[in-house]
Amino acid sequence: MKPDPAKTLVIIDMQTEMQRRIDAGLDCVNPEAGDRIATLAAAFRAAGLPVVHVRHRSDDPTAAFHPGNPLAAPLPCAEALPGEPVFTKTTSSAFASTGMAGWLRERGIGDLVVAGAVAGFCVNTTVRQGCDLGFRMTVARDAVLGFGLGEGQPDAATIFEVTMGLLAADFATVAESATILQRV
Repeated sequence: MKPDPAKTLVIIDMQTEMQRRIDAGLDCVNPEAGDRIATLAAAFRAAGLPVVHVRHRSDDPTAAFHPGNPLAAPLPCAEALPGEPVFTKTTSSAFASTGMAGWLRERGIGDLVVAGAVAGFCVNTTVRQGCDLGFRMTVARDAVLGFGLGEGQPDAATIFEVTMGLLAADFATVAESATILQRV
């Protein structure tokens, strides 16, 4: 089967701060998501399909995502290869503060496979807005990081399951990486 040239992988916010959170022992779902993202990216590249990188940026010099902070650097699974687009966002949606939607439309790309961080925040917002903008969204469930909100708040597993359930109900196809790889 020939790969669909209208499909792309979108990797969201896989920056060093995410690994710091995992290493600090924060309540987390899919701490191995980076390995799955690397596998997805390799498969998309091998099939000649685009890989798009989205990184969060804060203008607050004390923030983890400030450009001068090493925690803002991409993780190895999210390193852009030459020619791969990198969109820097300042909002929770990868569409709201970037030119990503225009870039995708200029290339006739309508199917997006989303992976990255964080399930209840930027992944959720990006998938919902992408659907609203008319893109066909797929979430690589086991390639998405989720974190809890801290003591007295919902844990990572609860937030993750509710988020995936809501996205699957009306906004996206939610599938495991192995299933997505069969279609690349």
